[in-house]
Amino acid sequence: MNIKGTSQKLKQFAIIAAGVVIVALPFLFRKEKPTGKWKSGDPVLVVVSPHIAVIRDEFEQGFSKWHDEHYGSPVRIDWRAIGGTTEIMRYIAGEFTSSYRAYRKREGLPWPEGSASAAIDKRPPKDPALLEIWNDFRIHDDPAKYSIMIDLFFGGGTYDHSTAARQGFTVAPWDEGAVPPGILTDADGVEMMPEGLGGEVWRSPVFYSAVLSGFGICSNPDRLRELGIEKNPSRWRDLADPRYFGELGVTDPTKSGSIAKAYEMIIHSECRDAVMEAGWTADQIRMFEEAISAAKLPSGTMPEGVPQRYQDDVKAGWLRGIRLVQIIGANARYFTDGSGKVSVDVSSGDAAAGISIDFYSRVQAEVTKVGDAERLDYVTPLGGSSISGDPISLLRGAPNPEVSRRFIEFVLSDDGQRLWNYRPGTPGGPAKSALRRLPIRRDFYPDPEHPDVQRRAEEHALYTSDALLDPEVDAYHLAGSFDYQQRWTSPHFGFFRQLIRAMCMDSGIELRSAWRAIIETGGPEKNPEAMALLGRMPDKPLPITWENAGRIASEYDTMDYMREWVIFFRNSYKEAEAAARAQAAR
Repeated sequence: MNIKGTSQKLKQFAIIAAGVVIVALPFLFRKEKPTGKWKSGDPVLVVVSPHIAVIRDEFEQGFSKWHDEHYGSPVRIDWRAIGGTTEIMRYIAGEFTSSYRAYRKREGLPWPEGSASAAIDKRPPKDPALLEIWNDFRIHDDPAKYSIMIDLFFGGGTYDHSTAARQGFTVAPWDEGAVPPGILTDADGVEMMPEGLGGEVWRSPVFYSAVLSGFGICSNPDRLRELGIEKNPSRWRDLADPRYFGELGVTDPTKSGSIAKAYEMIIHSECRDAVMEAGWTADQIRMFEEAISAAKLPSGTMPEGVPQRYQDDVKAGWLRGIRLVQIIGANARYFTDGSGKVSVDVSSGDAAAGISIDFYSRVQAEVTKVGDAERLDYVTPLGGSSISGDPISLLRGAPNPEVSRRFIEFVLSDDGQRLWNYRPGTPGGPAKSALRRLPIRRDFYPDPEHPDVQRRAEEHALYTSDALLDPEVDAYHLAGSFDYQQRWTSPHFGFFRQLIRAMCMDSGIELRSAWRAIIETGGPEKNPEAMALLGRMPDKPLPITWENAGRIASEYDTMDYMREWVIFFRNSYKEAEAAARAQAAR
């Protein structure tokens, strides 16, 4: 071999060797994640969760310490951070379907056509063979038969946990009457965790809310002044102001179940405004809704004693709420996948305001505070948001059910609840990070009717990051001040997510272009024709109405009607822009 060839081979070898060293360096100097006292053979829990990393870390450390003290061994948690609740639900569904199908194949059991969807359907199928599949899937809770090898589903909204229960993915952690002492009531029998409040469901036999959340508006006072807006937004309708064009931070509701709930709250608040403006009192609304619930008539059919006009007012508010969401989408600077991004961008001035979950804004306000001056303001609109829960559920076929139940017990106990809002380093508080969440236990909030509960709340208040005794923060006061009528909007939760995507995101370029034209040519008041075109709703597969929303979601293929909707909205927005330009030319 000549010298030139040898030299070339040596050069190639040197390049390959250097590459190997570069690739290996991170592994050679990698530090293993500290596991404290945990050692091989100690319990491991597998938990799927949309919670952010700091929450996962604090609860892993807190539970491991608690379990070591109570049961003599620490616990390591294998977190499955797949994404938001939408991604988690898709993953769970796919894994359960595959595992259950494999089980039936192993056992030589029939698997007729349609079994995959029938097994995890929310409703029992009518076909007898598929009904057998549906029932059989829900009978077993043995990881040796089928399991997705994950123990717990921790976090996300009650909608997703309720859906998971209806699909058979989760099971009750305890038999009726077997919930550990001190969880549902204290030693004196005072309720510590209501089934719900303000119309929201906080727990069921299958899921238990671990923490509470509200929804509202975050804003940057400095950016507002630059836009000529003197008053911070305090109502959802404030976000439809044309001065917010291109200045709002909002989140994709198909990626975040929590933010999807915020959009539902916007529409619900418009329903309430509509019925109140029509002259119905709060007592009448409550009486009508109780009568409707008791009658169990087809959706939209009013029982004797409930005027049809009342239902018409609900429907008018529902449509008004959808159009409000549409204009908020027209003002959007972006639709992000991560709900925490909005508060960050608003605090830095990259957006003037946005729709936010309460704790994201509280944390961001804290970390960006300069002296006593806050760069971020947050408000829950008065009468504009319920207080909902983020539950925890035990998955069917959990590999480690006993330790899973202990984790649920810890999360719901006073020890676990302190982690949500205690300041770091305080007795029983988080080790490193303030989580700034609202605990669910009643004894963290004022309760003058029960002196011992009040005393415990005042003791907690010495260490909490937020003033939980303040009516503006007190979750029980806020929940009791909001009367959530599930019938108005809850059955349309999934429908809203798809509609908002088609209406505001997939046709977003055309929407913003039309809205810009309307603003530039005198605003909504000067452009009634353009506004009518902008606010048109599709009529395929059915006209979008309060009555049809549930049918569309349950009876028609999502991909088909989404395609129809996007085409419809894009054409409508182009016509609206043309009408606005034509109006200006006249």
